[in-house]
Amino acid sequence: MKIGPDDLLLIIDVQNDFCPGGALAVADGVAVVPVVNRLAARFDHVVLTQDWHPAGHSSFATSHPGATAFSSITMPYGPQMLWPDHCIQGTAGAAFHPELVTDRAELVVRKGFRGAIDSYSAFFENDRITPTGLAGYLRERGLRRVVMAGLATDFCVQYSALDARRLGLETTVVLSGCRAIDLGGSLASATAAMCEAGVSLVEEIP
Repeated sequence: MKIGPDDLLLIIDVQNDFCPGGALAVADGVAVVPVVNRLAARFDHVVLTQDWHPAGHSSFATSHPGATAFSSITMPYGPQMLWPDHCIQGTAGAAFHPELVTDRAELVVRKGFRGAIDSYSAFFENDRITPTGLAGYLRERGLRRVVMAGLATDFCVQYSALDARRLGLETTVVLSGCRAIDLGGSLASATAAMCEAGVSLVEEIP
C-alpha cells in the first residue's frame, strides 16, 4: 500500500506492562517498538492508545475472590477474561515504553478507565456500545483509512481492527509491528476473524 496524507497510524498499547518485565508481558513485545517508530515517521497522522485502569478494576482477577488470572467470568456486558493487575493509572507499568517515540502523536486515547467495564478496542468499550470518541475524531478529521500496530494482536489490536471495519474504515494491520498473547489458540481465532471482516493483514509496508 502507498501511505497517503489522510491515512492514520494507530499505535495500540505499547506500554511497559505489556513488554518484558511488565505485569502482563507479551512475549517479545518490545520488538514492536522499532517497527512502530519507523512507521510513525512515515505518517502525517498518528494516534496512540493507552490502557488506563483504576486500581481494583473489574477485569482484574484480584477483584474476584477465588478467581485466577486468565480465567473467564460473565459480566453484564458478556464474557470477560480476568487479567493480572496491569496498567494502573499513574504507575510506571501504565507508561508508554521509554523507547517509543510519541512526539508525533496528535491524540492519546485512554481506555479501560471505567472501573466496571474493560476496554480492548480503541473505538468502543467491551460492551461494544460505549464509544471512546476516536470514531468521531477520525470522522471530523476526514481520516478514513487506519493502519494499526501494537499489543496485543489477539486482543486490543484485533478488537480495534474489527471495530474499525464495523465503522466502515479501510483497515490494515502490520503484523511485524504486533505480538500476541495467544491464549488457547486466540491468535489463530483473531487472525481468522480479522480476515473475514476484511482487515488487510500485511507483514510490512514497503
